[in-house]
Amino acid sequence: MGAMTLALLTMVLYTSLVEGYLRDLERNIVDIELGDIQIFAPDYYDNPSIYNRIDRPAHVLAGLGERDLAAAARLIGGGLGAAEESSAGVMLKGIDVERDALVSRIGEHVDRGRWLETADPSGVVVGNRLAYTLGVEPGDELVLLGQATDGSIANDLYTIRGVLRRISDDADRGGVFMTEGAFRNFFSLPSGAHQVIVRKPAERDLATAVTQAREVASELDVRSWRELQPILAMFLESTRGLIIIVFLVIYVVVAILIINAMLMSVFERIRELGVLKALGVGPGHVLSLILMEGGLQMGIAIVVALVLSVPGLAYLADHGLDLSAIGGMSVAGIAFDPVWRGVVTPWTIVAPVLTLVFIVSVSALYPALKAARISPVDAMRYQ
Repeated sequence: MGAMTLALLTMVLYTSLVEGYLRDLERNIVDIELGDIQIFAPDYYDNPSIYNRIDRPAHVLAGLGERDLAAAARLIGGGLGAAEESSAGVMLKGIDVERDALVSRIGEHVDRGRWLETADPSGVVVGNRLAYTLGVEPGDELVLLGQATDGSIANDLYTIRGVLRRISDDADRGGVFMTEGAFRNFFSLPSGAHQVIVRKPAERDLATAVTQAREVASELDVRSWRELQPILAMFLESTRGLIIIVFLVIYVVVAILIINAMLMSVFERIRELGVLKALGVGPGHVLSLILMEGGLQMGIAIVVALVLSVPGLAYLADHGLDLSAIGGMSVAGIAFDPVWRGVVTPWTIVAPVLTLVFIVSVSALYPALKAARISPVDAMRYQ
C-alpha cells in the first residue's frame, strides 16, 4: 500500500508541474508577442520586405472584430541602431499602443523604464540584450538609420523609454518598438501594415478561429501560431506524451511490487485458503476475496495520497519552484518564466488515479487467479 500511495502522490505532483509548464509556455507563446493567429500579405512571411504589405488593414481588423476576434496591425522594418560607439542591426516594430494591448501583453514585460505612449512618438522600447550591446538605459539616446520607402535615407534620434525583460531571442537581440506614427514618419510609409496579430476567445478552438480569419482575409496569408512555431507545437505534444511514458515507468515498478506483495500474501495464507476450498468455497469467491483485498488497499492508498497532495499542490500553484538560480530559460527562442508553477485541473487528479486503478487491477489478477486455482489437498500439504 505504501508503494501505491507514494507512486500516486508523486504522479499527481508531477502532472501538476508538467501541466503548469505547458500552460505557461503556451501562454508565453501567444500572449506576449506571437498571438493565436498572424496575417501577412502574400509571400511576406517567406520573403519579408517593407514594400510587401497588407493594403487595407482597417478592413481586415473590422471583419475580424465582427467575428469576435481581437486584432491589431503592426509595421515591421529593418535598420541600424547606434549609441555612443556601439551599433547593431535592429528590427523596428511600429504598433498602435492602445489596440495592441488587446492582443499582446508585451507592455507588461518592461524590465526597466516604461512602455510606449502615443503622446511620446520619440520614445522607443528596446530588447534586453540589445540594450546591453549598445550600452543604453532608459533616458539615453538612440540613433536609428534605415532606408525609407521613397528611397531616401531614414534617420532620426530617439529616447529610450524602457528596456524589455527577456521574452524571445529575436526581440532580445534586435527588437526596437515604437509607436505606429513614429514608424510611418521614419520610413515614409503612409498606409498599409505588414502583420496583423489575432487573438481568439478562450472557449473557441484554434482551428475554428483560423477558419474564421481566412474567411475575412481570403486573399492574404493566414497562419496559426502552430504553423509559425512548428517546433514549439511539436514540443508541447511530445511533452504531453512524456507524461504517459513516465506514468508507465513508475507504475510498472508499482505493478511488480504489487504482484510480489500479493503473491506473498497468498502463499502465507495458502493453508487457510485450502480450508476454505475444502469447506465448499468456490474459486470465484476466492478470486473475489483476493481482488477485494487489493481494491481495499488501493482505495486507502488513493485517499491518503490525495490528502497528502493537497498542501503540495497548493504550494506549487501559489509559489512554484524558483529556478532563476540556474539562469534564463527558453524553448525554441521563447523565454520561459524561471518560476515553475504547477496547475490543478481535473486531468491532474483523474489521470494518475485512473492509471493506478488500471495497473493495480491488472497486477492483482495473477495472485488472485493463483489463489483461486489452489486445490484443498495441495494447500494442506503446503509447508
